[in-house]
Amino acid sequence: MKPQTAQEGSAGTSEISPLAFGFLDLKAQYSTIRDEVMASVTRVLESQHFILGTEVKLFEDEIAAKLGVKHAIGCASGTDALILSLIAADIRPGDEVITTPFSFIATAGSIAHIGAKPVFVDIDPDSYNLDPSLIEAAITEKTRAIMPVHLFGLPADMAPILEIALDHRLTVIEDAAQAIGSRYDGQCVGSFGDFGCFSFFPSKNLGGAGDGGLITTNHDALAERLRMLRVHGSKKKYHHAILGTNSRLDAIQAAILRVKLGHLDRWTNQRQSRADRYRKAFEEMYLMPSIIPPQAPDEKFRHVYNQFTIRCGSRDELTGFLRQNGIPTEIYYPLCLHLQAAFAYLNHTNGDFPIAEKTSIEVLSVPVYPELTDEQQDRVINSIAEFCAQKAYC
Repeated sequence: MKPQTAQEGSAGTSEISPLAFGFLDLKAQYSTIRDEVMASVTRVLESQHFILGTEVKLFEDEIAAKLGVKHAIGCASGTDALILSLIAADIRPGDEVITTPFSFIATAGSIAHIGAKPVFVDIDPDSYNLDPSLIEAAITEKTRAIMPVHLFGLPADMAPILEIALDHRLTVIEDAAQAIGSRYDGQCVGSFGDFGCFSFFPSKNLGGAGDGGLITTNHDALAERLRMLRVHGSKKKYHHAILGTNSRLDAIQAAILRVKLGHLDRWTNQRQSRADRYRKAFEEMYLMPSIIPPQAPDEKFRHVYNQFTIRCGSRDELTGFLRQNGIPTEIYYPLCLHLQAAFAYLNHTNGDFPIAEKTSIEVLSVPVYPELTDEQQDRVINSIAEFCAQKAYC
């Protein structure tokens, strides 16, 4: 049986503890902002303006100010944000884009979708993000861009990535789908590269009531191109200067996201507090065989914990043990992108990216959402401790 997720039903079976709780509790979040959300939705319904318009423009302006960028362009999803950025950057079939093999399918999938080639580089073993020291060796005459991912809410090491991009005249597209509000050296992710791409999928730290995405940029010309691309390449109705697509942010989504944006800092602080509580407990219990997420002591990397991801050499056994005790978990990600059937044409094999491959068979994410109670978190901590005591290792 799969662990219950925020997208799945709540019905349990006899093998699950009756004390089970969800990996993510969106109902708990909604209960705290219900009146604000309903007022925002009613406002849109009464306006009868559902596509782009005032609500979307206000949201774009507000989030641009929040992230410290010149332009924010709403679109239909985080995946579309990546695809539109690649198109706006004039990445063409046959071009190469360097990225990580340890991410959600949309990262490399967006590159392949436009006919370009994803070129994978292994990850740093501590951060799970793209290892900058391996990038230059992967650059060829066909390389046009680098797509780092700020995985699980932890910023990639942007300084060396930007330096390499500048030296080789490469576009930088930040996949910040899981990292809104995360900061690198005091600056918000999504503001470093030529493009920053965000997702508002409901499970994200800033999640909508459906799909939604955002692209950030500090380049006026690129922003104009993106705004055209999301509406079939048009600036004037029924006149199309370029070929685009339909990838618009709905007004209802924008209205809800405007409400949630006002709570984002508080929710981020609560996620960080939950993460700190995990760290302290695991350290006090000497559970170092369970490798906890990295934490930069100098605050250069501000983690926003879309996921709290531990590692365990007996990951599958631990998952089963926790499930039996009513503890929800998720695995992000159980199979690296270079080994996915969809990318078989790239002819990669096991061993090509050993750090990513080892990570994929050890990682396990546990609940870290703001509404998680102390009691629930203690059950996670104590269950992991019990498992490790029984095994004498993790």
